[in-house]
Amino acid sequence: MKKLFSLLALVYGCHVALAQSPGTPNGSQPGNAIPGLNAPKGNGRITGMVLDSASRQPVPFATVALTDPTNGKPVDGTVCDEQGKFTLNRLPAGRYTLSITFIGYQTVEKRSVVVADRGTNLNLGTLLIASQAKQLDAVTITGQKALIEERVDRTVYNAENDQTTRGGDATDVLRRVPMLSVDLDGNVSMRGNQNIRVLINNRPSTIAANSVADALRQIPADLIKTVEVITSPSAKYDAEGSAGIINIITKKNTLQGLTLNIDSGVGLRGSNLGLNGGYRKGKMGFSLGGFGRASYNTTGSFESIQQTNSGDTLFVLNTQRADARGNNLRGRYTLGWDYDINAHNALSASVQYGLRNGNDFQDRLRTQSFQNGLLTGNSVRDVDVSDLSGTVDVNLNYTHTFEKPQQELSFLALYSRNNRTNDFLNNILQDGDYSVLSRLKNLNESNNQESTIQADYQTPIGKTQLFEIGGKNIARRVTSDYEYLFAEGSNGPFVPDPTRQLSNVFNYDQNVTAGYSSYTLGFLKTYSLKAGARYEYTTINARFQDNQAVTIPSYGVLVPSVNVSKRLKNGNSVKAAYNRRIQRPSLQFLNPNLQASNPLNATIGNPNLRPEFTNNYELSFNTNLKGTFLTFSTFLRNTNNAIQPVRNVLGRDTILTTYQNIGREDAYGLSVFANVNLSNKLSLNGGGDVYYADLNNNVSDPLYNASNQGWVYSG
Repeated sequence: MKKLFSLLALVYGCHVALAQSPGTPNGSQPGNAIPGLNAPKGNGRITGMVLDSASRQPVPFATVALTDPTNGKPVDGTVCDEQGKFTLNRLPAGRYTLSITFIGYQTVEKRSVVVADRGTNLNLGTLLIASQAKQLDAVTITGQKALIEERVDRTVYNAENDQTTRGGDATDVLRRVPMLSVDLDGNVSMRGNQNIRVLINNRPSTIAANSVADALRQIPADLIKTVEVITSPSAKYDAEGSAGIINIITKKNTLQGLTLNIDSGVGLRGSNLGLNGGYRKGKMGFSLGGFGRASYNTTGSFESIQQTNSGDTLFVLNTQRADARGNNLRGRYTLGWDYDINAHNALSASVQYGLRNGNDFQDRLRTQSFQNGLLTGNSVRDVDVSDLSGTVDVNLNYTHTFEKPQQELSFLALYSRNNRTNDFLNNILQDGDYSVLSRLKNLNESNNQESTIQADYQTPIGKTQLFEIGGKNIARRVTSDYEYLFAEGSNGPFVPDPTRQLSNVFNYDQNVTAGYSSYTLGFLKTYSLKAGARYEYTTINARFQDNQAVTIPSYGVLVPSVNVSKRLKNGNSVKAAYNRRIQRPSLQFLNPNLQASNPLNATIGNPNLRPEFTNNYELSFNTNLKGTFLTFSTFLRNTNNAIQPVRNVLGRDTILTTYQNIGREDAYGLSVFANVNLSNKLSLNGGGDVYYADLNNNVSDPLYNASNQGWVYSG
């Protein structure tokens, strides 16, 4: 395969290949001079590394040519190795032009490359080339990445190669990603665990901190380039997310000049607007991208049955039915800017705005209660639920590269804020003429603000080692302002709850300071090791408007991680990993506002929740069999202080859900995923998890001690 790629690169770069001179050995190896050029005489040396400008990944087997700028004649040339590195040796003194070419990429020229009279060891550092469609006369060459790639610490799903999710959102994409499951409400789990950290272009967002499901609905599928599933994150990543990390990489526009593409559609039940454009000239570029979708005139109906029992004799059966309507608006748009100051310094910034607005109506929701078969309750109401959410993400990134390839220093500043309004209105109706008897309203405005400062440094040690170190500080500010109001009749004024027990302002401030170091080693040709440790210290200040204090002590946590992989023959690989994770409770678990738009099902958060800690162990095997990709992984997960929903019956019919740290949760399981390419136009993929779960609340009182064990299947 290496010789094949070398041959293609030589054909494409034929303008630097001359007839083979006598005595030149046949063939060439990546990183050595291209045969056929007159061997230069001198003691100069030029080295460098070629990377993809979008993914920052090496471009193996790219052609590097050195020409005389006075007459355009070639002086020397070579082909990059598998790491994108190249070396030109024995160069005479002079001024040259260096060109980099490869199929599917734009040609890059670096002028005025000077080799001094006394001999030069010139390191050009990192050279970036941008992808480009290329047509050669009557032959079209198309290159496409595999749908799934395996790396030492993650599985990469190349979503841009999958057209089946076009027009959907990130939820539709994640349903096709190995090791992930998505339920009908958009909640994502990794091997049965929903405590997942979601990053967008390697950066956090407050919308994901509020609700992963909400965050995914804001990201259109057409904007997603790849999805990285990191089951065993390295020390460089935040320790949050007990199940692991999902990193969603969006597409970027790297074209020169001015481009703008508008994709829009209008229908009876929905409309959409997509933007993709940019302006680039020289070292500076701007980009605009995003996709939004509105749905309306969405109608339906529902019916539910709920049974509770009190003691051994009283059984309560509750039934509900209603007609439903819904209007939704969701989308995400980004304005980006980048500037290459010089060969070693670059700035980039972006502003993103995402929205998810929903209005759901339940018309004439009828609730009936039966006790031991006898009708004891009957009510009718109209329900209007508004869930309006807007998120702003602003980031500024500075990167400095050194002469030594892969040596890099970067700084990141990030500001993210999510404003959310989650209200409901109940009109209680007279059964028969459906006139309004009374009204109940809950107002809940909340915001989640996050400010981040981060510094990272990495440097290679020799050819097979990489050392990384960095620090980070995250300041989070969360506020929930909630109030219950009541009114008589259809026109009576709303008045606050007289007890004020259902109205308050909850403030939650959290500060996380972290430092990490990581070490990567390649050894014995086919082995890779990545190990590191991260320490995070968290301080919390929680309070209510009425000065009611919530005491949550500060805590520190050390998070180690180890990943080992071995490449086998025919592209197969085996990986083993261990990591420790922490899951801090998010606003949806902490918010003390009582959500009771449905009179039979109410939810309230618990401000006293503590974080949960998880140890993950993993062993996986990946193979390719004649176009079929298979991955098998076994895992063991141990969680302490697990955050779980707790349900209690209020009165005889209402179920109240809250959250508690209920003890220990162990899981032992197996994951299987397959992708089968049946033809160039048809592929099938699917997979599933099976694991044995053992839960125990560790309560010493035998009256309340509880445990549960059993097998869990998903696919």
